[in-house]
Amino acid sequence: ELEALATALPKAFSALKTGGALVVISFHSLEDRIVKRFMRKMAGRPEHRADSRFQQDRTVYAELFQSKAIFPSKEEVERNSKSRSARLRVLKKLGQPGL
Repeated sequence: ELEALATALPKAFSALKTGGALVVISFHSLEDRIVKRFMRKMAGRPEHRADSRFQQDRTVYAELFQSKAIFPSKEEVERNSKSRSARLRVLKKLGQPGL
């Protein structure tokens, strides 16, 4: 299932038109890690702060809607307890990567 997610993200991003948004809701930390790393890579950001001192591909194909995941509100969790583990991330496409 995690491999399917890692395969689907680049395909979904490639299918977007310039200006389109890729919106992903994850419910488990391993899923969220895959989504976060993919989105940071497309936005040209290093995976870790320490990586910023090393030379790496910083081509920017997208911009992050916001740098942190969006979590459900307290009211949403009270109405729907299953939402407490949800993480929403949004990426806006700027150009076409060579995927």
